[in-house]
Amino acid sequence: MRGSLPTVGSDMTVGVALNAADAGNQIDATVQLAGEAAAAGLRSAWFGQTFGADSPQLAAIVGREVPGLNVGTSAIPVFGRHPLLVSSQAQTAQAATHGRYHLGLAIGTKLLTEGGFGIPFTRPIARLREFLVALRQLTETGTADFHGDLLTATTPVSARVAGAEGGVPLLVAAMGPQALRASGELADGILPFLAGPRALAEHIVPAVTAAAEAAGRPAPRIVALVPGVVTGDADAVRQKAAEQLAFYEQIPSYARVIELSGGRRAADVAVIGDEETVAAEVRRYRDAGATEVVFSGTEIAGDADRRRTWALLGELAR
Repeated sequence: MRGSLPTVGSDMTVGVALNAADAGNQIDATVQLAGEAAAAGLRSAWFGQTFGADSPQLAAIVGREVPGLNVGTSAIPVFGRHPLLVSSQAQTAQAATHGRYHLGLAIGTKLLTEGGFGIPFTRPIARLREFLVALRQLTETGTADFHGDLLTATTPVSARVAGAEGGVPLLVAAMGPQALRASGELADGILPFLAGPRALAEHIVPAVTAAAEAAGRPAPRIVALVPGVVTGDADAVRQKAAEQLAFYEQIPSYARVIELSGGRRAADVAVIGDEETVAAEVRRYRDAGATEVVFSGTEIAGDADRRRTWALLGELAR
């Protein structure tokens, strides 16, 4: 990378979302990719939660196999889960990685909640709030005595996992006003996806930061997940991105944040181009308030462009 490219500064970290779902063995392939990411200089690896691989287990395995790499889930929906079970998963991953695990939670969507779990998608913000309160008790103290309107979490015996005494950072995939308020008050940060620099700077960062300040909490982490790739064929890759990201345009929260970012389609928010273009966009995210930028979908154009992307991101991370 030429010295004229902008740096992002030591106060922001750079990571990558890993997806090896199509590999012959997803776990083996993910560990291999994580090793390549660490060797490239990337500082964190994040794993989405689908109906397939269990993301906390995957993060624990990767963090154990690749020392020094921070790992996290982005993100586990609170519908269809319980704080006691998620706490066990998160604490186990935290002990396995010696403090390098970060837990991301999400409200989820009505489509997946009702279609996948058969659970009514009702009072999502209230459920998120109760989930965070109970989970904080469990991960910080190993005990809980929580009785809410929607959730109950009590521990007649200790729920502490030895080795996870430092607690687990709690982040939320929040972008709407109510979710941002709840996250600022009760979580350690947020994991916005498809939120460009404009949406971050004008809507997301001010809202979550104000909520944290009002609650007397530290400034929240802003972990921006960004679809992007370094490539010499930007038009073709953007077309592929448009096809892969079109699903999110059907979800109101994503459609809203794409519009707030100045785009019409999800691919409009993707960061695609040569090294100069991508480095400049990463700097824009930093200036908008991101404390960490995590690139997703870097495999979309094949291994050569993925490695090219990781090389640039690793250099920016240094």
